[in-house]
Amino acid sequence: MNTMFAAMLGGWEIVLILAVVLILFGAKKLPELAKGLGTGIKEFKKATREVTEEIQNSSNDTPQRNLPPSAGTTQPNQAVSQSSTDPKA
Repeated sequence: MNTMFAAMLGGWEIVLILAVVLILFGAKKLPELAKGLGTGIKEFKKATREVTEEIQNSSNDTPQRNLPPSAGTTQPNQAVSQSSTDPKA
């Protein structure tokens, strides 16, 4: 959407907008304004990345703790004890 907005603005319109911002905020306030804007964007991206990772992690977690063990599967302790008594080993 940003590229669509930028495509509608020509070179002179961007220069005019920058001039108005310079007049309103002054040359001394512009670095502080840019720093604050950059920090805000950085924090926003970090928060969206954390939320996305949390959603992916929660979707990958399956509630296996609540499911009863199947009849065909063996417990890890049983598999170790059976393999240690195997005469072929």
